[in-house]
Amino acid sequence: MGRVLVWSLAGTVLFVLVEAVAGIRAHSLSLLSDAAHNFTDALALLLAWLAVYFGRKPADSVKTYGYHRAGVLAAFVNALSLLILAGYIVFESYRRWLHPQAVGEMTMLVVAAGGVLVNGAIMWGLRAERGRDVNIRSAWAHMFGDALGSLAIVAGAVAIHYTGWQRTDPLLSGLIGLLIVWTAWDVVKETLNILLEGLPRGLELGQVTSAMRGVPDVLDVHDVHIWSLGASTHALSCHVLIEDLPLSESDSILRSLNRILYERFRIQHTTVQFEYVNCPGCPIPSGQDHVHEA
Repeated sequence: MGRVLVWSLAGTVLFVLVEAVAGIRAHSLSLLSDAAHNFTDALALLLAWLAVYFGRKPADSVKTYGYHRAGVLAAFVNALSLLILAGYIVFESYRRWLHPQAVGEMTMLVVAAGGVLVNGAIMWGLRAERGRDVNIRSAWAHMFGDALGSLAIVAGAVAIHYTGWQRTDPLLSGLIGLLIVWTAWDVVKETLNILLEGLPRGLELGQVTSAMRGVPDVLDVHDVHIWSLGASTHALSCHVLIEDLPLSESDSILRSLNRILYERFRIQHTTVQFEYVNCPGCPIPSGQDHVHEA
């Protein structure tokens, strides 16, 4: 994946230069807006590569969980930069709408068609990892949004050529700005949820708790906390009430809990504190808690 990101970054930077020069020569705000979007795409790919690099670093005495959140933080910064850029593009589109300028529609058509090909190729290269890594999905979302923007510019260039309506250019630019907001907002929500240690996407606390209570010899489960260390690495801590059993028997309960948590919910790291009672429904005696980690 690291090599794919490097080649994607090089291709995106080259296309940004081509599109910016073409936008200036054609007086096309939509091309310049798309070039700005592509520039943030290049930043997205750079941050994604850095996140992949740091994400592979092992845990140490300072970063005891490793560097899983490097990718999440990169995706969050990435998406915020897109939202700021989108606001600027919409503002410039409004100004151009009030004072339209003639544009070179054939230049728009050729360059935008190239953008469809470049972004489509990068999306194809990133497709395998986008479902597992929010950072890669952030980069993929950049590419997807820009590919749609390029398609819109192609359609706009054809419309300008046959109708002569120059306000098509700022209209497309404004739509690209709104498209940027759409592609970035979902990433902002998910990454912010991870950074705030919210419940991972796709999990329901009640379902997890019910599954744990269904394990034989588990009397109750409480103080359950589930969070994400990174985009695809989840952790859980909880208190589990069981009868006063020998350690060898409680260990089998722990293994059953860990198996269910991993197989059904993909929770890899667990910290389980057992609380012992002499019989179901009896009060919890003090000083008999044991912590087990997996």
